[in-house]
This record gives sequence, structure tokens and C-alpha cells, in this order.
Amino acid sequence: MAEASGDLEGPDFEKSGRIETVPDQGMLLGHAFGEAILVARKGDQLFAIGASCTHYGGPLAKGLMVDCAVRCPWHHACFDLRTGEAIAAPALNDVACYKIEKRGEQFFVTGKADKKPARKPKASPASVVIVGAGAAGNAAAEMLRREGYDGPVTLIGADEFLPYDRPNLSKDYLAGTAPEEWIPLRSADFYREQKIDTLIKTSVIAISPKTKQVTLSDNRSLDYGALLLATGTEPVRLEIPGDDLPHVCYLRTLSDSRRIIEKAKNAKRAVVIGASFIGLEVAASLRERKLEVAVVGKGSLPLEKILGRELGNLIRETHETRGVKFHLGRTPAVIQDRQVQLDDGTILDCDLVVVGIGVRPNTSLADAAEIATEDGILVNEFLETNVPGIFAAGDIARWPDPRAGRIRVEHWVVAERQGQTVARNILGAREAFVIPPFFWSNHFDLHIRYVGHGSKDDRAVVSGDLKAKNASVIFRARDKVTAVASVGRDLENLKAEVALERGEEFGAL
Repeated sequence: MAEASGDLEGPDFEKSGRIETVPDQGMLLGHAFGEAILVARKGDQLFAIGASCTHYGGPLAKGLMVDCAVRCPWHHACFDLRTGEAIAAPALNDVACYKIEKRGEQFFVTGKADKKPARKPKASPASVVIVGAGAAGNAAAEMLRREGYDGPVTLIGADEFLPYDRPNLSKDYLAGTAPEEWIPLRSADFYREQKIDTLIKTSVIAISPKTKQVTLSDNRSLDYGALLLATGTEPVRLEIPGDDLPHVCYLRTLSDSRRIIEKAKNAKRAVVIGASFIGLEVAASLRERKLEVAVVGKGSLPLEKILGRELGNLIRETHETRGVKFHLGRTPAVIQDRQVQLDDGTILDCDLVVVGIGVRPNTSLADAAEIATEDGILVNEFLETNVPGIFAAGDIARWPDPRAGRIRVEHWVVAERQGQTVARNILGAREAFVIPPFFWSNHFDLHIRYVGHGSKDDRAVVSGDLKAKNASVIFRARDKVTAVASVGRDLENLKAEVALERGEEFGAL
């Protein structure tokens, strides 16, 4: 078989490929028509789709084939091998699907496949109103159209921008390595073409479940047939002297990230208050901008409660080798124009302060409408609240996870997948949300994938060599695996995800 020239790898599937080179339940990377193509096999069936994930371009050939789908190794997006459809976030766009012909012991990719016919939903409410234009809200709006719903869809967001890629705000965009044109999830033209009515800089100030109406901040009212609450969270604010000084910043929105970037241009030293995921990613990004960075955290190790002592140590060491200074077991006492004073009297010089000490779910709207809440909005396995026809998804939803019990998590991929599930359930699917939570976090060259939901009391065991960035940390409660955090073992993390989904034992140990 001919090898590709240039950047294309593997055999030329236009010329032919041998069926025996594609293992059953396996994949083979090649190319055709100048494009990288992935050929997969399940028994006698062969499939051919585009080889790059449409989220951040992850190599699907290094992912995991599960039944008739392939999962991306980077951020666990999932694509249907039969159609190329993006069937699980964070990918929102399909990959190309190709026709493939078998001739004896060989196969040939002969061209792009025709698109599948439009779907027809089981149920069709008079209209759908989505409150919150973040990950969950946007994913729900898109999925409603993908599933064939043709009624009115209104996406309402208090932000001044259309939905955007929030994880990038603390990562590459803040570090200066991702341009702003990467930030929007979709263009304004996309929403117009999909007939999704977007109301930005608009809040919902009241819900009337009896009349099925929402009242907007401009005093207009909207009727709804089904309602999704995806109002997310807001940052916890410091309450110390100097907390309102102009160089004190929080990071939640694109405007927040822009503000930090602007202030960083004229700053030399930054203090990050909070050794959270956001805080540490901000610290790494500001170091990329050549600022001196000190991180203040009240715990003895960064992220120890979530990732365990071993991985917490590795994160601290990774930051320290890049020049980040830690002040752990400490809290800020006073912020001044050019200094932060800690509770033990330590003085940290700075021009910029970024606070990341946690978030709170925005439940006031639900509380006022007598929708059940408890550290978030309570939903059932279908993500529906105690009020029929009103759903919740994303950071505010507290749902019954089949492995961990009732939980609420603040992960981008979870929010998007919950939005997709809600959309299908609004249209009559009655699909339980049982997917294990997943998130990723980047710290310089340390890339962590985490699947499941552990707790600070879980026993953590390391499989591999963390210092060599080739390991998984397996978390167990009693004898059950609750979560797996991986560094340099993306395929292993995908296998852990499948094991958690199926209630099987994870075989890394």
C-alpha cells in the first residue's frame, strides 16, 4: 500500500486497503482525496470518517472505538462511525463521512457519503425558552434543531456576547497563544440560519410556572412550552479590605479575561488568590506572559481534595519549575495598591490580583418560582425539576448520578452533555443522564484528564510514573473505582470512562 506524502499519514484508501489490516473493533489511519481519513471495522462492517476531532483537532486514530462510535483522546468527544455525527460534546460539528466499498480482500474509499435524512421528534412543545447562554444552553439549542424540532427556540443570556468557549478564557486565550476569533462557539449567522432567537445582555427576572411565562429584564414576557434553566454560577467574592481596588480581578466571562489581559500588559507581578483550577490555570497563563506570579491557597497542596496528594504535588512542582511561587496554608488579609498582606503578615508585592476562590450556583430565579433547590437546582435522572416542563442543566443542576449519588459539578463537558440530553428529553426521549463527569486541566506542559466523581476521602493509588508524566491515579471508595485522573495516558482515561459507564472494574491496576 502506498504511503502518504506531506502531512498525510498511512495508506491511500483511494488506491485500496486490505481488510485484514483493520482489526475487528479497531481503526486504521490513512487518507483519500487529500484528507486524513479513519477507517474502522466492526465484524464485516467497514466505516470511513474524517480523522480529526472537530473540537480542538484531536487525533481520532489515537482514541477509542466503542461499538459504532469513536471517542477523541483529548477531551472525550464522540462521533458516530456510521454517519460522522458528533454525538457527544465537546465537539459540536460532525466529521465528514465517506463511502467505502469492499472488493474481495480489499476496500476502497470512493467519495463522501450523502447526509442522513432529517429526524422527527417524538414530541414538539409549542416553544422552548433557554435561560442562560453558556455551555448547556447553547448545546441544548443546537441539539433541538439537530433532532428536528422546528418550533420557536429562544436563547437568553445576560452576557454581552453570543455563546463562547469558556475553558479557553483561563488557558490559551489568557496566555496569548489563542486568538480571539477562536473564542465564539458559533457566528451570529449560524443562529440566524438555525432560527435560534438569541437575546444577549438580557436577563430573566421571573418565572411563572402557572402561566408558562418568563419575564425579561426589559419587562417583556415570553411564553414557553418547555423551559431550560442553565444560569450557571457566579464567582465567590473576597470580603477583605481592598477587595474592590481597580487591579483586583475575577475570571468568569470574556470581558473578565479581556480585562486581565489588558492589565497584564502593564504589570510585572501578579498575586493569584485561590489554588483552584481557575486560579492555577490563570497563574500558568500569566507566567506565559512573563509576569512574576505568586499563588495564595488555604490548603496544604493545590487541588489535593480533588486530585489527591500525589497529583497535587506534581501540579505544585510543575508550577514551581516555571517560576510560580506558592504561599499555601495562607489566606489574604488586606489588599493594597501595590501589595497583598497575608494572614501571617507576609507582604507580596503586585500590580495585579486575580481571585479564584470558588463559585456559587445562580438559583435565585428558581427559588422565587418555588422550584426545588439545594446547592443547585434539584433534578431527576432526566434533568427535569419538580415542576413538569422545566429542566435544569450545567453548573446549577444537582442530579442523581448512578455511581456517586446526587451531585453537582462545574465542568464544561458535563454542562454541554446535559444540555444535549435535556434537548432530547424536551422532545420526548426520556433519556436518563448517566454519563460519568469528565474534565481536563492544563498546567504548562502538564495535561490532566479526569473522569468520574471522587471525594477527598477516596483512596488514591498511582499506576505508572507521575514524574515522567505517564500515569493514572485511580480513586476508590471501598472497593469501587470512583474516578481516574490521567497524565500522558489519554487512551487509558477513555477506557476508564467506558468502564465507569458500564459499571465494570477498571483494569489499569
